[in-house]
Amino acid sequence: MKISARNQLKGTVSAVAEGAVNGVVSIDLGSTTVKADITMEAINDLGLKEGIDAVAIIKASNVMFAAGSERIQGISARNQIAGTIVSVKKGAVNGHVAIETAEGARIMGSITNEAIEDLGLAEGAAALAIVKSTDVIVGVE
Repeated sequence: MKISARNQLKGTVSAVAEGAVNGVVSIDLGSTTVKADITMEAINDLGLKEGIDAVAIIKASNVMFAAGSERIQGISARNQIAGTIVSVKKGAVNGHVAIETAEGARIMGSITNEAIEDLGLAEGAAALAIVKSTDVIVGVE
């Protein structure tokens, strides 16, 4: 199956925190972990448990960026992924920014040109890709 979501991050499930309705699945990508808040039904249907391979899928429109590599305190988004900006492409109104983590995983986000300018996002600079755990889809092979 091919999907249109730009970000498909392969890793290993490192933890599953089960709740009454939803659970939080942690997917280890190397030096960072992506957390996904999904239903318990999905967790059970996919057979998600510690040690299995999984893919964190994130639409580019669900990625926010912050300049620099320091984690931001006081925000509710659980995923703050540090990397180096490898691509900045501006369109008429919106642009695409891509970062690469230390392990080589790429995360692309779609943000306004104004945000690119205001944050000073440029190739070679450090940045955080920020994603809410409820915006992460989990897949297995």
